[in-house]
Amino acid sequence: MNRRQQPAPRRPAPRPGVRSLAGLAAALLLAAGATGCGTGTGTPQAVAPPAGTAPERFRHPGVVVGAAQLAAVREHVAAGQEPWKSAFAEMSASKYAALDYTPHPAEVVACASNAGTDACVDEREDAIAAYTHALMWSVTGRRAHADKAVEIMDAWSKTVKRHTRDDADLQTAWSGSSWARAADIVHAGYPAWKGPEVQRFKWMLRKAYLPDVTAKVPDYNGNWELAMTDAAMGMAVFLEDRTLFEDAVRRYRARVPAYFYLASDGALPKPPPGGTIRTADQLATYWFGQRTYRDGLGQETCRNFMHIGYSLAATAHIAETAWHQGVDLYREEADRLTAALEFHARYQLGAPPPSWLCGGKVERTMGPDVEVALNHLQGRMHRNLPETAKLARSQRPGGTDDLFVAWETLTHAANPGPA
Repeated sequence: MNRRQQPAPRRPAPRPGVRSLAGLAAALLLAAGATGCGTGTGTPQAVAPPAGTAPERFRHPGVVVGAAQLAAVREHVAAGQEPWKSAFAEMSASKYAALDYTPHPAEVVACASNAGTDACVDEREDAIAAYTHALMWSVTGRRAHADKAVEIMDAWSKTVKRHTRDDADLQTAWSGSSWARAADIVHAGYPAWKGPEVQRFKWMLRKAYLPDVTAKVPDYNGNWELAMTDAAMGMAVFLEDRTLFEDAVRRYRARVPAYFYLASDGALPKPPPGGTIRTADQLATYWFGQRTYRDGLGQETCRNFMHIGYSLAATAHIAETAWHQGVDLYREEADRLTAALEFHARYQLGAPPPSWLCGGKVERTMGPDVEVALNHLQGRMHRNLPETAKLARSQRPGGTDDLFVAWETLTHAANPGPA
């Protein structure tokens, strides 16, 4: 499913040698880090790392969801408490949780704009299935689910070589983010996933995913770079790659303020970082014809709320993963993220848009995308987000968008958990 946006300009073609250099760098990094596979326990560090730097010791599991949160989920489900009971029931009944689930790995995943091979859907679904089985194992303790997650991940790591065509960056972002979450949970506590298989999976991420999710896409719609950064951040933690982690932090800090507007930015939104869109007219075109800017407005608000939802979810995933690693990206953009959530939740719930907003018409297509951000801003920072809380309740139990958001009512509803 293509999410490329227009009328934003297309990304210039990569310079000759960019992909080959990325592959060489990946190989060198893999060789350097082949002996490290993560021994963190989720215990808070004595001294938190300075903001913007990677931790000296990564915590596992710690990609979007942490060990304390998973323990809380187990307790809630065992006690039959809502909304976790219903959320777990929905996940358990999904095709992704079936123990006879069969992966369909492909050597080349070719995803064109608004089209693509069957492998595009298969890859995204297989990655979500691996994550689903990792969660099923965590909640139930049934080894069969861990084995199924490993089976799916091993099938792809033995097979996939590269991603091609226009949507390669977005495809690897969506599938790669789910792969990282699944791998981090399983590797943190399931010793039956042996070292050689784990290293092959790490090599798969470096060779077939990282060159795409770290590509430069400054003039694309912002949901692309945010989803790509979500995947890169998750892979950085699983791979224990401090350089990749810090690069993801830099991309977050540059792109989030250019995607969600605050009046403190000035009369115009911040331009996309590193891009060619600068003037008022260019920005209005990039923001889908919008020329009046108010707190919380997003670059794709006037496109549709589906893509806004993707961006809210990806932004929260990045910040949540960083928070589990001791870096508080939430606090840096708490006002901006709060405004964006409340702004879009209000209209998603049915409030009539004013004439200045998208010509008085909005497309209310947001998915189950607010649980992670709400959990932090309301549960940890004690901020008041009444519209967002109402929206989350109306969507529960949040399932999956079949792309990169999955089971977040189960993992993050009222579940702040310690870092």
